[in-house]
Amino acid sequence: MSTPGRLRVVVATPLSPELIARAVTIEPRLDIVCDQSLLPPSRFPGDHVGDPAFRRSEEQQREFERLVDTAEALYGVPDEDPAQLRRTADANPNLRWVQTMPAGGGGQVKAAGLSDAQLARIAFSTSAGVHAEPLAEFAVFGVLAGAKSLPRLLRQQADEEWSERWVMPLISEQRVLVVGMGNIGRAVAVKLAALGATVAGVSRRDIPFDGVSRVIGPEKLAEVAGEFDALVVTLPGTEETESLVGAEVFAALAPATTIVNVGRGTVIDEPALIAGLGTGQVGFAALDVFATEPLPASSPLWHHPRVLVSPHTAGLHPAEDRQIAELFAANAGRFLDGRDLINRVNTVEFY
Repeated sequence: MSTPGRLRVVVATPLSPELIARAVTIEPRLDIVCDQSLLPPSRFPGDHVGDPAFRRSEEQQREFERLVDTAEALYGVPDEDPAQLRRTADANPNLRWVQTMPAGGGGQVKAAGLSDAQLARIAFSTSAGVHAEPLAEFAVFGVLAGAKSLPRLLRQQADEEWSERWVMPLISEQRVLVVGMGNIGRAVAVKLAALGATVAGVSRRDIPFDGVSRVIGPEKLAEVAGEFDALVVTLPGTEETESLVGAEVFAALAPATTIVNVGRGTVIDEPALIAGLGTGQVGFAALDVFATEPLPASSPLWHHPRVLVSPHTAGLHPAEDRQIAELFAANAGRFLDGRDLINRVNTVEFY
C-alpha cells in the first residue's frame, strides 16, 4: 500500500478537494485518499464534525473503516470520535501519524485510551496556533467589554434607561494577567500590550515573552491574582490545569475583576466562578468554553446578567480550514524527513 519516500494519507474529516490540492502543492510527496461520499458535508468553516444529519449506510461505514485502515497518516480523527480512533489504531498497524483538528486534540487522544505501544508507534499533532489570532481577539473583546461596562449598557438599552453618566476604565491603565503563555496566550499578550495594558503572564517557563512585563509561576496564581483588573485564561485542559483557577484564586481577586476564558472550560472551577460573581469579586465574565459542553440548561451562567456565553465558537474563522491544511502539509514534510512535528502531542500530559 505504501510507496518508499511517499506518505499515504487518508482524509477522515471534512476537507474540500481544493484544499487537498493545496496540501499536495505544498508537499508533493503526499498520496492523499479521500472519498467525499463517505464524509459529512461541512456547514461552516472549521466544521470538522460536519452535518449531524449525515449517516453512512452499513456498507458505507465498512468502506470508511476499510479506507482509514490503509492509512499511514490520518487527516483528522475519524468522525472526530475517540472511540473510532481507538478502533483504527487497533485495526491498522501501519498507522504512524494522526493530525488532529482541534488545538486541544490531545484530549481526543487521551479519551481514546490507547495502549503505551500505540502511543509509542503513532505520532499525534494538533492545529495549535491556527486558532490563536481569533481567540486572542475574543480575549481582547472580553477585556474591553468588562472595562467598558457592556452588561450595564445592554441592560439599560433593554430598559430604555438613560442614566447618569459614569466613568469607564482605560485599557491603557488596565493590569491583565494572562494565565497560560502558549500560542494563544502570547497572541493575547501582544494585542493587549499594543493597547497600552500592563500584561503579566503565568507560565512554568521563566523566559521573556513579547508584551509581557512579568512572568509568574502557576503556584503563585492565587498569591498575585488580586493585583490585576482582568484574568485571561488560555490554558489547555489537562489533569494539571483542572480547576487551577479555583476558589482560592477567586477569593483573592480585587472587586469587579474581569474573567475571560478562551482555553478549556475545566481550567476554571465553575461553582467558584459563580460564587465570585455573587460576591462581586468577578465583575464580568466572557466565556467561550465550559466544563461541560453544550452548557447545561441548568447552569446559572446562562442567565447571569454579568456573563457573556459564547458556544465555543470564538476560534472559528474563514481561513481555518486552509490554515490547518497548510499546517498539515508542512508537518507532512517534516514527518517524511524525520524531523520533529509542529505541535506534537505530549502523550503523558496530552496537550
